[in-house]
Amino acid sequence: MPLIKVQTSVNSPDKADIEAMLKVLSSKLAQHTGKPESYVMTSFQAETPMTFAGNTDPVCYVEIKSVGTMKPEQTRKMSQDFCQEISKSLNVPTNRIYIEFADAQGYMWGWDGRTFG
Repeated sequence: MPLIKVQTSVNSPDKADIEAMLKVLSSKLAQHTGKPESYVMTSFQAETPMTFAGNTDPVCYVEIKSVGTMKPEQTRKMSQDFCQEISKSLNVPTNRIYIEFADAQGYMWGWDGRTFG
């Protein structure tokens, strides 16, 4: 049920580097949310036309969604951790990474032919 989706304007790294980054993000998201990693999904989309602050320098937009309620202290820690990890992996400055956190109600998240609420 937790999801982290990374969209970036940078060229796609090689497949092995992408997979390594996604595995790290998956593990970290499970730890931060306290949810089993067997429910975590990761997604990566490179070479997306994007601007930030009026220019096309490298940028990332990240979505983190989870069933339940994420607390302010939790999202602050996740923002710091994921910005650093993504910056390291993609060479995008942390001040050019936006993260959107979204809580989902269990009945609004489907999996395996049913919902979580």
